[in-house]
Amino acid sequence: MKAKIGEWAFIAFVIIAILAGLAAGIAGGAALGWVPLILVILGIIVGFTTITTKEAPTFLMAAIALLVANAGGLFLVIDQVLAPLGTIINAIVMNIAAFVAPAAIILAIKAIIGIAKAK
Repeated sequence: MKAKIGEWAFIAFVIIAILAGLAAGIAGGAALGWVPLILVILGIIVGFTTITTKEAPTFLMAAIALLVANAGGLFLVIDQVLAPLGTIINAIVMNIAAFVAPAAIILAIKAIIGIAKAK
C-alpha cells in the first residue's frame, strides 16, 4: 500500500510541476504560492514510501545534479531568444527541485542512520 501511495504522489508531482511551470510562463514568471507546498509534501511522501535502499544512491546523485542545475535560474537566458520558454523551463525545474529536495533529505538521513547502525 505504501508503494502505491508513493507512485500516485510521483505521478501527481510530474503533472503539477509541468502545469505550474506552464502557468508561471504564461503569467510572466509569477509563482503560485501553494504549488511549492504541495510539491514538498509529495516529496516527503515519496521519500518515506517509494525510494528503496537500492535506488537511494542513484536518486541522491540525480537530486544533486538537479539542484545544481536549478541554481541561479540559468534557463532564463533562453527568454532572450524565445520568450517565455526560459521562464517555463526554469519554473518546471524549480518545481522539480521543490519535490526532490525533501525526498533527498529523507533518504540522506536514512543512509546516515544505516551507516551508524552498521558500526
